[in-house]
Amino acid sequence: MELELSTPALLFSAITLLMLAFTNRFLAIASLIRGLHKSYLEAKDKDSIVKQIHNLRLRLRLIKNMQLFGVASFLLCVICMYLVFRGYTEAANWVFVGSMGSLLIALAISMFEIQISTKALTLELGDMEQIYKKGSSSLDFIFKKDSKKDEE
Repeated sequence: MELELSTPALLFSAITLLMLAFTNRFLAIASLIRGLHKSYLEAKDKDSIVKQIHNLRLRLRLIKNMQLFGVASFLLCVICMYLVFRGYTEAANWVFVGSMGSLLIALAISMFEIQISTKALTLELGDMEQIYKKGSSSLDFIFKKDSKKDEE
């Protein structure tokens, strides 16, 4: 298969959008860390905040690696386009494979980071569900089961 100049160029938009998503995740984590730092200074029970900070530190490291592999993929894409332009098709093919591999690693790390963030949110929801079970809501008439069905 002959690699054309347009093939690596197609990755540009995908990589750019992924980098934007990775940067947005980084900014959200940075905001959470700043908020947790303020809570840590004011809180009496610091154990749960410390656990959350450890989770965020891991996620921050993962996001840094996602960005690193995304940038590497982007750079390899540019090099690949240059090599195709100059006529070095064999080298361009290998660089393109490297670019795709780097993008694949970035996406795999992203999937792992999403799993970690989902677990953290599940733990937060677990605390709130205990409060929900004790209290009532103005929407209970919609979501509550009929008392006749509960007795059966």
